[in-house]
Amino acid sequence: MEIYRNPERKDWAALCARPSDFNPVVKERVERIIDRVRTEGDAALLGLAKEIDGLDMESLAVSEAEIVEASALVEDKVKLAIADAARNITAFHKAQYPAQVEVETAPGVRCIQRPVPIRSVGLYIPGGTAPLFSTVLMLAIPAAIAGCSEVVLCTPCARNGKVAPAVLYAASYCGIRKIYKVGGAQAVAAMAYGTESVPRVDKIFGPGNQYVTTAKQLLGNRQVAIDMPAGPSEVMVMADSTANAAYVAADLLSQAEHGADSQVMLVSDSDKLASEVEAEVLRQAELLSRADFVAKSLQKSRFVVLDSREEMLAFANEYASEHLIISMENPWEIADRITAAGSVFIGNYTPESAGDYASGTNHTLPTCGWARSCSGVNLDSFMKKMTIQEISRDGLEGLAKTIVSMAEAEGLQAHANAVKIRTYEK
Repeated sequence: MEIYRNPERKDWAALCARPSDFNPVVKERVERIIDRVRTEGDAALLGLAKEIDGLDMESLAVSEAEIVEASALVEDKVKLAIADAARNITAFHKAQYPAQVEVETAPGVRCIQRPVPIRSVGLYIPGGTAPLFSTVLMLAIPAAIAGCSEVVLCTPCARNGKVAPAVLYAASYCGIRKIYKVGGAQAVAAMAYGTESVPRVDKIFGPGNQYVTTAKQLLGNRQVAIDMPAGPSEVMVMADSTANAAYVAADLLSQAEHGADSQVMLVSDSDKLASEVEAEVLRQAELLSRADFVAKSLQKSRFVVLDSREEMLAFANEYASEHLIISMENPWEIADRITAAGSVFIGNYTPESAGDYASGTNHTLPTCGWARSCSGVNLDSFMKKMTIQEISRDGLEGLAKTIVSMAEAEGLQAHANAVKIRTYEK
C-alpha cells in the first residue's frame, strides 16, 4: 500500500481504478464451459467435476440425508448466530415490501402498478477458500419474503464430495431443498439453461470468482437475468482525526482478507492518522490466518490524504465504493451527500462486518464503480413491477383524440384505428 498526499484532480481517476479483472483466456474457457453445459446437460456437469476437481459423482443433487448429516456438524453457537442474523435480515427486508400503486390518471382511466415475485431464482454460493453461508441468508430470505415459488441453490463441494456443513444448514434453515453440488461457470450455465437435474431459473444471484462473474455477465446478456455486475470485494474508509486508527485498520483488513484481488482504500484529511493506520495495518495483518490474501490485496490498495472534507467527499463519490465507512466528526453531514456507494456505515462503532453478517442490510453489493448506477440486492431484486390498466368507454372517449393524434403523427395508422373502431371518432 502507498500513501498519496494531495493528489491533483487529474490523477483521481487513476487512483480510483480497480485492479483489472478482464482475462481473455478466462472468457474463452467460460464460453466453452457454457456451450458444453448447454448441449450436454448433466453429462457436462459431471464431466467437468471430474476434469477440474477430480470428483467422481453419481448425483448432483444434495440428498436429505446429507442435509441432516451436515446440520449435526454445525456448532450450536453458529446455529444460534444464523437464527439471530436471519431475524434481523428478515425484519429489514420485510419492511421493504412495495405497495401496489393505483391511480385514476383521467376520468375513467385506471392505472395500476403491481409488485409480482420472480417465479424462479437461482442462488450461487461460493464454496472455495471461504464458504459463504452468510450469503445463503442474504439471498434466500428476501426470495422467500418476495414469494419466489422456486429457489435453486448451486455451490461447489470439497474434494470429499461434500458441501460445507454451514452452507447446507443455512439453506435448510431458509427452507431450500433444491441444492446442487455444482460450482464455477458451469453452475451458472446450468441454472441459465437447465439440465436434467438442475432447473432453469429466471434470474441468478450471488458472488463468485472471475469464472462465475464472467459466466454471469455473458449469460446475463443473452439468456438469463442477473442480480448486478460485480467483481472483487472492496471497502473505502473515510476517516479524520476523530477516528480510531486500530478500528480503521481492522475494517480495511476485513475486506483485504476476502481475496488477493480485493481492494481497500483509506481517505483522510489527516496525514498523522494515515501513518497511524498504516502502522496498525501492518501490525494486525501479521496476526491473521489469511495473511497471504491480505498481503496481495494490500499491494492494490491505496491511502489518499486530501486537504479538506469537501475533497474527501468528492473523491468518495468518484470512487463509488461497494462498502463505505465514515469515521468522521459529524458523519451524517457527509453521509447525506454521498451519492455513490453500495452500503454506508456510520461512525466508529459500525464495522463493515456487521453488514456482512447480522445487522439486517444485504451484503450482496455492486463493486467496481457500479454503485454509481446500481443498487445492492434488496427485496425489489426478487420482484418485478407489472402495470395493469382498465379504461371505461367514457374514459376512452376522453383519450381518443390524444391517442389518435399521436399515433397518426408517428405514422402508425393501425394504432389509431384500434381507438377509432371503439369510439365515435371516425
